[in-house]
Amino acid sequence: MPIVRKWSQVLREFLYGMSGYEIAQQALEIRASMETLFILSVFGDMLGVPVVPPYYGLRLLPWVVPQIETWKRRTLRERELGSDHEHHLHGL
Repeated sequence: MPIVRKWSQVLREFLYGMSGYEIAQQALEIRASMETLFILSVFGDMLGVPVVPPYYGLRLLPWVVPQIETWKRRTLRERELGSDHEHHLHGL
């Protein structure tokens, strides 16, 4: 019976890799970009973007502090046009 479970697991991972892996990666990228936009809209004054209501930023600050360094690095990183989607196989 263990060999049937092993092959079942292998088949499940293979089908996931063929059908769902790219979708899952794209969903993670979309979530990261939405999170970046949210943090920029709330804490944009750290980068020099004028934000009018700092009250909400102060209320959310305790939950965002662990992500601020990586957010700054990701936002201020120099990128070329289209560098976000260079590894996608779209349609292949």
